[in-house]
Amino acid sequence: MESPLSAADEVAGLCSELIRFDTSNFGPSGAKGEREAAEYVAAKLDDVGITSQLFESEPRRTTLVADWAPEGCDRSLAPLLIHGHTDVVPAVASDWQVDPFAGEIIDGYVWGRGAVDMKDFDAILLAVVRERVRTGRAPRRPVRLVFTADEEAGGPLGATWFARTHPEFIADCTEAIGEVGGFSLSVNDQRLYLIQTAEKGLAWLNLIADGRAGHGSMRNEDNAITSLAEAVSRIGNHTWPARIRPAQRQFLDAIEQALGIEIGTDDAEQTLARLGSIARMVGATMSNTANPTMLSGGYKMNVIPGHATAGIDGRFVPGHEQEFYDTITELIGEKVHYEVAISEPAVETTFDGDLVAAMTSSLTAEDPGAAVVPFMMSGGTDAKAWSRLGVRCFGFAPLRLPAELDFVALFHGVDERVPTESLQFGCRVLDRFLDEA
Repeated sequence: MESPLSAADEVAGLCSELIRFDTSNFGPSGAKGEREAAEYVAAKLDDVGITSQLFESEPRRTTLVADWAPEGCDRSLAPLLIHGHTDVVPAVASDWQVDPFAGEIIDGYVWGRGAVDMKDFDAILLAVVRERVRTGRAPRRPVRLVFTADEEAGGPLGATWFARTHPEFIADCTEAIGEVGGFSLSVNDQRLYLIQTAEKGLAWLNLIADGRAGHGSMRNEDNAITSLAEAVSRIGNHTWPARIRPAQRQFLDAIEQALGIEIGTDDAEQTLARLGSIARMVGATMSNTANPTMLSGGYKMNVIPGHATAGIDGRFVPGHEQEFYDTITELIGEKVHYEVAISEPAVETTFDGDLVAAMTSSLTAEDPGAAVVPFMMSGGTDAKAWSRLGVRCFGFAPLRLPAELDFVALFHGVDERVPTESLQFGCRVLDRFLDEA
């Protein structure tokens, strides 16, 4: 009788199979494939005796929840929430070297949309849980597994909806791990493993200008498009003051030590440019940001419209939400107002405690030269929904990456891919982590 596959043997195949579910999330216009992906995960868990429950915010917008509390774990401890999402951003196939939804394994990489964000960790989690069940190895404490829909659109039909409508499934969890963190960054031959302890808050705004409609040939001192354009220009050109939180300071201290240079907060992005795309992420966490992303107004060349709108992608540093809104109000002026389309809180926790110790020891056991440091994400994750319920959230999806791979550039990027060796490393680290977490 053949022995079952180990997590390391199975993980690349699981990642590949997950990628083949086209779970593209188009935002307001809908998504596809989330039900099929959730059913696939449920089947893989059911295969080792773990029962799942499927919940839908709308037809086929499916979130999966499963309890894993086997004999041998300490059921007096609060469950650890481990979460991932099954949806991905869309991909234009003609831009890619490979079919983005074929899940091909080429030259030691799994290629496809979701290979980095975040079907890689979904696969690592499934592989490790399946192997531990098959071999009778319980985690130290109960684990609550959640695979959400709609993360790539901010989660209103996924984690945010689930936390609001079914909080009882999360209420007994005090800590969580998920994306984005645990991956290595090579700096002067030293590997830093970045643990996400904070992420900026989200404020997607609709700017609205109302004016006096009229003929395009006439003078008009109350032109909605003019008022809107001036407001958009002020926002887009505004220089926000630096706002440094503990996670950013600890990350910069580690980089300064590795590079042997001092990094100023005002020029961090330029100074860190040699590190690749992560420099842009770091730079974006040094202050609040607001980027104009959409414009709409008018319907005919010779008609001055009475109404015009713009979209703003705003992000605020933990502790500086009110400053963000106050500044936007000042910048838009009296003729423009805004409505909040989506608002999500900033997330922040400290880099200490038993869970951090477990992350650190599991990483350094597999990579003895590793340095483990916190960082802040410029984007957002499902951690925003769980943190509302009092859960302490970390980004910990461990991967040891080749020094030459610009990993951050692959998030939502063309030719998204993850090394099979990195997936296997992630399995070993997560397996150790579950013994200690």
